[in-house]
Amino acid sequence: MRVFMPAIQLLITALFASVAPLPAADSVEGWQPLFDGKSLEGWATTGKSEGWAVEAGAIVCQVQGGGYLYTKRQYEDFAISLEFKVSPPAPKVNPKTKKEEMHKCNSGVFVRWSDLKNPVHTGIEVQVFDSVGTAVPGKHDCGALYDMVAPSKNVEKPVGEWNRMVITCKGPIISVELNGEKICEMNEDQYDTAGQNPDGTKNKYKFPWKTMPRRGHIGFQDHGHRVWFKDVKIKAL
Repeated sequence: MRVFMPAIQLLITALFASVAPLPAADSVEGWQPLFDGKSLEGWATTGKSEGWAVEAGAIVCQVQGGGYLYTKRQYEDFAISLEFKVSPPAPKVNPKTKKEEMHKCNSGVFVRWSDLKNPVHTGIEVQVFDSVGTAVPGKHDCGALYDMVAPSKNVEKPVGEWNRMVITCKGPIISVELNGEKICEMNEDQYDTAGQNPDGTKNKYKFPWKTMPRRGHIGFQDHGHRVWFKDVKIKAL
């Protein structure tokens, strides 16, 4: 029998090699790409078309005035997974003082954005910001549900490194995971007063989130800084 074992092993190997490979894990789990890594097909912008481009497989905000980049489709209950990278601090003119100041990279991911003319008040922003080194992050730091919920901890990687963010929207619950750790969550039903958070603190929003549509566009913010997004995918829930 030992004489024939190598032949049998070769036969088994050949049979397995002829079987079609299993689908990628992402396909099995229901993830679908929102960005093909080559073009901005399926996306549009509220500003200059040249403001956003694709470089080395990533979406990059490259020209101030490019406006917000958004999905042409709208989504309701979903999880979106992406990687982002912020740029180093850069000079920017303060419109009040007219003087040049150093500003940290600032952007954001918008979900359930219902009115394309008013992203700031009809989309929930998850902050993308250079908060590296911030010991106790606030409501405007990286990963925050902007002006509403501060991250429980700062898990952002150093400037120039890629961060993995997962935002989940299911019914009234919106949660944020950054680099494998859940850092904040909100319940839209608890936001029943315009301009106010459930704990009584103020926020900037003109409308109570309890009454807002739970279906909308997904968008990336142009805040005048270079920022990159890649491996953008979505899963319906």
